[in-house]
Amino acid sequence: MREAAAAKINLYLHVVGRRDDGYHLLDSLVVFAGAADRLSVVPDPALRLSLSGPFAAALQPDAADNLVLRAATRLRGTAAGPGAHLTLDKQLPVASGIGGGSADAAAALRLLRRFWARDDIDTEALHRLAASLGADVPVCLAGRPTRMQGVGEILLEAPSLPDRLGLVLVNCGEAVATPAVFRARDPGFRPAATLPRGWDDARALAASLAGLSNDLEPAARRLCPAIDGVLDWLRALPGCRFARMSGSGATCFGLFDDADAARRAVGAAERPDAWWVWAGGCAPEQDQV
Repeated sequence: MREAAAAKINLYLHVVGRRDDGYHLLDSLVVFAGAADRLSVVPDPALRLSLSGPFAAALQPDAADNLVLRAATRLRGTAAGPGAHLTLDKQLPVASGIGGGSADAAAALRLLRRFWARDDIDTEALHRLAASLGADVPVCLAGRPTRMQGVGEILLEAPSLPDRLGLVLVNCGEAVATPAVFRARDPGFRPAATLPRGWDDARALAASLAGLSNDLEPAARRLCPAIDGVLDWLRALPGCRFARMSGSGATCFGLFDDADAARRAVGAAERPDAWWVWAGGCAPEQDQV
């Protein structure tokens, strides 16, 4: 049994307030790219995790803070519960603003609920479990274009998006810690966005996004100046309608008319060897959970 953990892209991200406990309140429109980690499972007496893929070395499979194992342990519920041998093929950069760890945890919840036949856990309970694991896990569990608010637990229907949207994702190879970005961000808050009912094409979407913001981008660019070069590179690609940093960085995205246009744009474009670059379209929506 297998499950994809698609990269999460914040098309915009407004910091709209902060709770008394220090957690920031957000307003963001999220889509998912075809770029993804892959999680598989086979029977095993114990609950354990193996890692593979180009970014596996950045993770520890038995670390206490590993989100995949934390998700599996909480779904199982008791130490005497069933086992499983999970294998994570880590294709997405770590600490990169595209929700890799959160997407992996969400994929583990979807996969193991099927594998362990946990039909007793309904959708509402699964989303509460996801929220307990991290701010981005609920939207990654949903796995479809979503407007995310609160601290990540409020999921609203997204405006309709272009059918053939193309994406280029670029990471400069430098990890950026989310807590550090929030600490370094400019003071103050921004209102939640006013969005239309939808966009017919990438040009219309780009025009709307130009009037919105990623409020974490200035702080991330100060902490990781290489982001500036990534954004300049994306904006210079032929056919790029818009470019911005996703989440807390350092991964940036470019919008294109369709997946073919995105792939053509990066095909011959020179870039540093250390960069991770992916081009394609949006991921298929996950089945409702």
